[in-house]
Amino acid sequence: MKFLFDIFPVILFFVAFKMYDIYAATVVAIATTVLQIGWVWYKHRKVDKLQWISLGLIVVFGGATLLLHNEAFIKWKPTVLYWLFSTVLLVALLVFRKNLIKSMMGSQISAPDSVWKKLLAGWIGFFAFMGALNLYVAYGYSTDTWVNFKLFGGIGLMLVFVIAQAVVLAPHIKENKIE
Repeated sequence: MKFLFDIFPVILFFVAFKMYDIYAATVVAIATTVLQIGWVWYKHRKVDKLQWISLGLIVVFGGATLLLHNEAFIKWKPTVLYWLFSTVLLVALLVFRKNLIKSMMGSQISAPDSVWKKLLAGWIGFFAFMGALNLYVAYGYSTDTWVNFKLFGGIGLMLVFVIAQAVVLAPHIKENKIE
């Protein structure tokens, strides 16, 4: 359910684009993300940093798209988000000697450091690749193709990557045994 909740703005962006245009879709994406943050705050009285970052990026890049009537800004938003993730993971490792993937998942999974290093490298590389791929599609193909890619290609690749990561982690997942 959380996955569906997280991709809800992308789905509505896709629908609005197909029904109207990129500018209507951008308004829908901004409004949906604002409503999502409001809902999360109302239900939990806490919003994840990632959600705040996503909101900030959609407001800035979506706002620039609408204000300047230039779709290039909204096309850059996914790349900036992906590259930001990649950079944060890399800087945490190189500067702070911290594996953020292990920090997030280490309480549920007991894996050797070599596995954590591979997972971290995989996420850094995946986010860097996705950012570049988004730009390739955005500037190499029509806006219609980019919107299709954003929903089906981007989410599909993320799903495949997460499943691959799960396969690597599966032998290390801690089980809660009832005794």
